[in-house]
Amino acid sequence: MISPALVRIALTLLGALLAAEICVWLHTPIPWMLGPLLFSALASIAGLPTQSSGRLRNFGQWVIGAALGLYFTPQVGTLVLKLWWAIALGIIWALALGWGFGLWLQRRHQADLGRLGSRRLRATSYFAGAIGGASEMTLLAERSGARTDLVAAAHSLRLVMVVISVPFAMQWAQSHWGLQVDPSLRSASRAAQWPGLLWLALICLAGVGIMVRLRRTNPWFMGSLVAAMLISLAGISWSAIPTALSNAAQLFIGVSLGVRFQREFLHTAPRWLASVAMGTAGMLLISALFGWAMAELVGQHPATLILGTSPGGIAEMAITAKVLQLGVPVVTAFQVCRLVAVLMLVAPLFDWLEKKGRLA
Repeated sequence: MISPALVRIALTLLGALLAAEICVWLHTPIPWMLGPLLFSALASIAGLPTQSSGRLRNFGQWVIGAALGLYFTPQVGTLVLKLWWAIALGIIWALALGWGFGLWLQRRHQADLGRLGSRRLRATSYFAGAIGGASEMTLLAERSGARTDLVAAAHSLRLVMVVISVPFAMQWAQSHWGLQVDPSLRSASRAAQWPGLLWLALICLAGVGIMVRLRRTNPWFMGSLVAAMLISLAGISWSAIPTALSNAAQLFIGVSLGVRFQREFLHTAPRWLASVAMGTAGMLLISALFGWAMAELVGQHPATLILGTSPGGIAEMAITAKVLQLGVPVVTAFQVCRLVAVLMLVAPLFDWLEKKGRLA
């Protein structure tokens, strides 16, 4: 007998595939992630029995990690090393922006969420505003006594807003301004071929295994990314990732993002979600201005640095850069370094700010 869960997963994927094909026909940006995301989110909110497979999501992250890692040729590696100071500035910016957003949320909801208690409200607002992964920030928030449902809802809404708005903005800018970045930042001219693809898959799977054993965050993406990056930096060119495989990976990731939005999501503190949406829109605008200013300093294209400093997720922003050919290695380097730094610093920073009274 077929499991009901398998039926739900299959029907969700079928609907997501149809949505992706419609987005391809409409010429939307990143159609293979955006279409499935919108379909699964709307279907979930409507109460339809959608479901995502954790294994397929891991597979998607494994494939995308490998595809992005292949951009790091020796020439690109040298360029990224020269930008270390800009990446450090991007990390400081992300921490400051998240702190400011959290402080704004706290003051805005002092009245309606004051029943949580001052410390719990501070923790909830701070970790909801932090620019990091939803699962990681929710876990850190729980350790600090925050209301985790509000933190998770804030990060889910922020991520979806960024994923929907930024690619469209970049596509519009590309069509109106003819955005062109340094050709050296484009992918090396490889073709998908056997047995190179098999060797690449095995090496990336080994990288995943190491990350899992070390209990690192997001191991399927980070392990595959680091493994493919090391291979490419060493000048080894085994194979490219087939387009069909990359599209399938984006579809799985899109579905995994969309199914977070269950019907109950809209009833989770509507005023809080409205504030998060408003604040996210403000962060996007401010981050775009910061990215543009950084581009002037480092001599990179504004589109690349805007994606690199955008308050979105690594995979989503890097996929946008990959599909629109807007400097994948630089975007990935900025986003990966920010992720690691935020995970290491955001909790100690909360303790320090609270001790200094900067969260009141």
